[in-house]
Amino acid sequence: MRILRMFLWSLLALVTLLVVVVALYFRFSPRIGSNPEGARLARIQASPNYREGKFQNVVETDMSIPFKGLLKAMGNMITGGDGQEPTDTIPTVPFDPVAWAHVPDTALAVAWFGHSSLLLKVEGVTFLTDPVFGERASTFSFLGPKRFNYDRHMSVDQLPHVDVVLLSHDHYDHLDHETVLLLKDKVHRWIMPLGVGAHLEYWGVPAAEITEHDWWESVQVGKVKLTLAPSRHFTGRSLTNRFSTLWGAWALEGRTKRMFFGADSGYSPSYKEIGEKLGPFDLALLECGAYNENWSNIHMMPEETAQAAVEVKAKVLMPIHWAKFNLAMHTWKEPVERVSAKAKELGLTMLTPRIGRIVNGPDLKLSERWWDEVK
Repeated sequence: MRILRMFLWSLLALVTLLVVVVALYFRFSPRIGSNPEGARLARIQASPNYREGKFQNVVETDMSIPFKGLLKAMGNMITGGDGQEPTDTIPTVPFDPVAWAHVPDTALAVAWFGHSSLLLKVEGVTFLTDPVFGERASTFSFLGPKRFNYDRHMSVDQLPHVDVVLLSHDHYDHLDHETVLLLKDKVHRWIMPLGVGAHLEYWGVPAAEITEHDWWESVQVGKVKLTLAPSRHFTGRSLTNRFSTLWGAWALEGRTKRMFFGADSGYSPSYKEIGEKLGPFDLALLECGAYNENWSNIHMMPEETAQAAVEVKAKVLMPIHWAKFNLAMHTWKEPVERVSAKAKELGLTMLTPRIGRIVNGPDLKLSERWWDEVK
């Protein structure tokens, strides 16, 4: 009996120590970021999208996961699953900054680096979206989803001149502490939804270089009009700050070309509204990956991605948010296979360039089923 009591007390002490260590990490680790306060918090509280102490989705969005689904997801994270990550190294195209610099100002160009990190050029302005060039999309630098093996990964020192870093929300697979530290002395304009700037300032980005926006607000960058549109998602980098900053998608409108960067979202009526207000778009970059029926309210299924492209009035769909991190239980190729099938059914043109390739136009001749080469 005495041995049992000693074991239980030791177990309790170990659990208590673990809780304290985790709490201290979330309190003091720079990787977590910071919370909005002062004038930033006051602006958030004045937003019509902020109610009952948090930002709200346009439509009711149940965030709960059934216990059975949660157990399955947790087991999958521990054991992994067949095909969820490529066993081969993914071949990429070396990014060519000289070619990027020579893209005509009248053109629309895109280069994708996996997941939601892209270079976009409209009216001669270069935007870098949701840059995550670190090894992991995780709360921890030593644990969590690790990027797939590429023959070459994009890095900050390979980038061309970037006019604007464009952020969609503050999750770890879209806002990377390590990447921001490397970018903050190279890029001097950062545009994002309300509240996200608290993280950037905490990491050393000057407040004067940060602008934050609410849904349907617009900002001009050169000859490009940016509008933050609603998406159906959530935010938070710590244990207690979910919904404390805003999330959204971006419409980029030039004089003759328009692009839509959809970022993360569950399917919602907002897509039709976006198409009516801001479309049509020459190219829509829409989330297609990290989905599951247990959290379909916040991440679209591939068939919904194709339907959303139709509703925003996209001439061409380019699926993103796949081929870099294992964040769900589907195989790594499944997103692009399913969205391709649905796009064909809907008569929707799709663009699937190799990672790193510059696509100007968009030039559909540069669309390939490159994943067929990779196991």
